[in-house]
Amino acid sequence: MAGYLSESDFVMVEEGFSTRDLLEELTLGASQATTGKVAAFFVADLGAVVRKHFCFLKYLPRVRPFYSVKCNNSLGVLKVLAELGLGFSCANKAEMELVQHIGVPASKIICANPCKQSAQIKYAAKHGVSLLSFDNEVELAKVVRSHPSAKMVLCIATQDSHSLSHLSLRFGASLKSCRHLLENAKKSHVEVVGVSFHIGSGCPDPQAYAQSIADARLVFQMGAELGHTMNILDLGGGFPGLEGAKVRFEEIASVINSALDLYFPEGCGVDILAELGRYYVTSAFTVAVSIVAKKEVLLDQPSKEEETSSAPKTIVYHLDEGVYGIFNSVLFDNICPAPTLQKKPSADQPLYSSSLWGPAVDGCDPVAEGLWLPQLHVGDWLVFDNMGAYTMDTKSLLGGTQAYRITYAMSRLAWEALRGQLVPAEDQDAEDVCKPLSCGWEITDTLCVGPVFTPASIM
Repeated sequence: MAGYLSESDFVMVEEGFSTRDLLEELTLGASQATTGKVAAFFVADLGAVVRKHFCFLKYLPRVRPFYSVKCNNSLGVLKVLAELGLGFSCANKAEMELVQHIGVPASKIICANPCKQSAQIKYAAKHGVSLLSFDNEVELAKVVRSHPSAKMVLCIATQDSHSLSHLSLRFGASLKSCRHLLENAKKSHVEVVGVSFHIGSGCPDPQAYAQSIADARLVFQMGAELGHTMNILDLGGGFPGLEGAKVRFEEIASVINSALDLYFPEGCGVDILAELGRYYVTSAFTVAVSIVAKKEVLLDQPSKEEETSSAPKTIVYHLDEGVYGIFNSVLFDNICPAPTLQKKPSADQPLYSSSLWGPAVDGCDPVAEGLWLPQLHVGDWLVFDNMGAYTMDTKSLLGGTQAYRITYAMSRLAWEALRGQLVPAEDQDAEDVCKPLSCGWEITDTLCVGPVFTPASIM
């Protein structure tokens, strides 16, 4: 083992011990004084991260994974991924500092933000980070001034109109502009060593990867004609983090493998990278958030005669965290978080129309609406699954900065697999493996190879 992660960094749990068990211990043990200071309790199943890595290696064996630090910069995640041998994709100086602080060498870091401050470029130069992205002339000129020995990766635009986030509106050079950028780099004596792209998060069409790989092949040909030695292809991110995603990871991997075989066949000398964030951490984190206030709101304004207990109403619950904090996915991903109750209600308990709101007082902090929940009380805890992506290190717009607590856990099975860097036996009976925490090394069906694209023409 590399020595990034030790047993003191997490709670070792036995098989069958669940994330919910840990959350129950944490929330029940929280005193009223502590609850006022801690807005949320996270439990991170590091074994789930390990399992995702093994799955990645199985389905994309030619691709070297880099972790996108901005997705979740918690130390437990960074350490376990460093232990697994991943590289790290950093967007700024703070992220580069963080991963180097835990001992990650500069050779395993790529500064993948194509629009960097000059100070960030200078930091990369000073601390040995040589792999940088660019997509325009201004960025290239900044690198020439501040980091002339950098190895540059040209970020190209993609067809991401169907993705939830349209990164190509802001990032990525068009195919028509790539030759000009490569010529300028050659004149400035800047080494361009590869091509990157990002199809955006939540893309429903895996063939977008195939088209982008085909486009990258075209840019490689341009680079070779101009004298650039290009040997890196960065597939970017956009890989789903949930098992129930519309497009399965295995389906995406099948399309990518097919396109790589056609345009970048094995033995071609090109190092294939990918920048993954949500894929590794989304399902690994569960959070408990407490109710801090509640009130009943009449849906209509009945007359005094109609003002009875039977009048239509909804119950509004205010939580310790909202869309300006760990529930920012409501704003950015258009997600409605579905809570589960820590205390399971009885079957005969009535349900009430309910909504969840964060602590902000600006009226733009709805966490979830249209829910049917039993009567809840101040101090009760609601549990949310799949809370690992873009929930860490968020800042509240309220006066104070409430903290959250992260408890890292891993089963003994996952720890042994991590230490041995071995994939558990696929023929092991699923019933013999733990189910709730750090378990279930899934076997996926063999997928058909999808069609591939030819490079797009340049108008």
